[in-house]
Amino acid sequence: MKRFGNVILKKWYWFLFAAVVLGEAAVFLFFGEGSYIATHDNLDLFMGHFQAMKLWDVFFAHNAEVPILGGITRDYLSSEFNLYNILFYLLPPFAAYMCGYFLKILIAEGSVLLLAKDIYRENYKKYEPAAVIIGLIYGLLPLFPAYGIAFASIPLAVLLLRRIYRGESRWDYLFLFLYPLLSYFSYFGFFILGYLVLAIVILAVRDYGRMKKAAPDEKNGQEDVRKNVQENARKNAQKDAQGKTRRPSFLRSISLRLAAALVILSAGYILFEYRLFGEMLFSDVVTMRTTMAEDNFTAGQIVSSIWEVFYQAIFHAQPSHTRFVLPLCMLFLIYRIFCFLREKKPGKIVTDSFCLVIYFIIGNCLVYGFYYWGGFRRLFETLVPPLKGFQFNRTVFFNPFLWYAALFLLVKYLIDKRKQWLGYLVSLIALAVVILTPAVYNDFYSTCYYNAYRIIKHTQVENLNYREFYSQKLFEEIKADIGYDGEYSAAYGMHPAVLSYNGIATLDGYLGFYPQEYKEEFGAMIAPATQKVEEWNTYFWDWGARAYLYSGSGENTWNAVRTMATADDRLYIDGDMFRRLGGKYLFSRIKISNEKELGFTLTGTYTQEESPYTIYVYDAG
Repeated sequence: MKRFGNVILKKWYWFLFAAVVLGEAAVFLFFGEGSYIATHDNLDLFMGHFQAMKLWDVFFAHNAEVPILGGITRDYLSSEFNLYNILFYLLPPFAAYMCGYFLKILIAEGSVLLLAKDIYRENYKKYEPAAVIIGLIYGLLPLFPAYGIAFASIPLAVLLLRRIYRGESRWDYLFLFLYPLLSYFSYFGFFILGYLVLAIVILAVRDYGRMKKAAPDEKNGQEDVRKNVQENARKNAQKDAQGKTRRPSFLRSISLRLAAALVILSAGYILFEYRLFGEMLFSDVVTMRTTMAEDNFTAGQIVSSIWEVFYQAIFHAQPSHTRFVLPLCMLFLIYRIFCFLREKKPGKIVTDSFCLVIYFIIGNCLVYGFYYWGGFRRLFETLVPPLKGFQFNRTVFFNPFLWYAALFLLVKYLIDKRKQWLGYLVSLIALAVVILTPAVYNDFYSTCYYNAYRIIKHTQVENLNYREFYSQKLFEEIKADIGYDGEYSAAYGMHPAVLSYNGIATLDGYLGFYPQEYKEEFGAMIAPATQKVEEWNTYFWDWGARAYLYSGSGENTWNAVRTMATADDRLYIDGDMFRRLGGKYLFSRIKISNEKELGFTLTGTYTQEESPYTIYVYDAG
């Protein structure tokens, strides 16, 4: 017993890791599909896509059509060569989602530990408790679920590039080539490649300076010993076959290993996301990306957006840092700068690891803000035409990792100062803050909170859990009753993803990449609503990713809530255009009053006790 107690005391951080992960697993297993999973850009988007591809057997298909948005090419949806996506092919959707959630935690933990071991080598054991806790925190961050694994694997990409730069193993090139299986080009790969180019240039400048300093003095002929100069610089300073010393050259200072890594990683992204690159570079179809309107901010708005994304971040990449990590890191930054100035070492302000991480965060925030400067954005699109409409301000997606890298360096400082207890306390507080902060994608918090509220208050909450959102049994009953056989339909009063998930082909849908021609046809169908409500007109024509049926009263009719009511029960669409696009059925949570005017016929009203929906099914004739 005493020996077991000693093991717990010695490896307490691993027991903490196991307790947190198993505790969360127990909660999700207990509630199952009664868990409250984030809807926005999650249940309403990717889950519907994955299930539609699986149900219609087009996951790996080519020249195939997915019955979303009137029928789109399979190539518009996520690649099959991605670990997260593969889960949805192999497993039932809820099981796949939960598997992805916990894989994100494990990959984040493993990536952080491997990177820490690579950096600190023989001193790693000293910092292992901090690395384990910070890795756990990073894995638990409420980040964009579909790309949670991509977020979690960022430290792994850094590790592989470090090892390749040092030339440790040729296997690292293979692992780097396979890395896109964990990542996603549009959100991460493009920027990793950009950062890699920047690193190659910075290291080349550094090594070129070393080479010049190490080169022989031409006036007195003195030879340089060149000790402790980086390997690439040494090789480029060696004598050639004629016995003459090569003069320093910037090109020779470029790391060939990192240049090769750039090519290999690019090839990996192109191969594993061949559908995306094929559509982006070789398709002649004009997509709705070309007509998306971008905001052009004033100087004041740009400054405000920079501060906002630094202070609060965006919900897709929420580091839950505002309440604790941010103020703590800012105080430590001020302290570090003060210490360097007091020690009369101002140069360290721009070379200290902690300071550099904070500068990196700020730099990403600056890019985010300047994206909304029209002139800057147009310059980028002119220089790289294929990336017109590409959101290059997604550099902020790297900030969650950077915030907790900064926290680790702060804790490391305390450990080095023999204040381990304080460092561990800081880590534990940060862990508690992340778990207990309500955020868009904090499914664990939402599941605990809403289920506790329902049990204690003996009442249903307005938010819908996973089972209620999709209401599979209800739609199975509806499909059987109406003899559904793949006809195109539309949703009103709910997200079209609910229909896609249940194997119903849709005219509507949510996707940021589909033909402009279809956008115009769909826009003609919903014109009675968009012409009536200026907000919907701007929302659809300036963006268009949510091709939905909008209400004529300006109300949001797709919120995933238990009670759905509108001030106007008329449906504002062009019924003839609905039929021209191939529409057969309308699945509505709202009983519409103008069905005869539209040429629709109410065929049935459906509800079940365990579903929050009352579905009115209309036949368009």
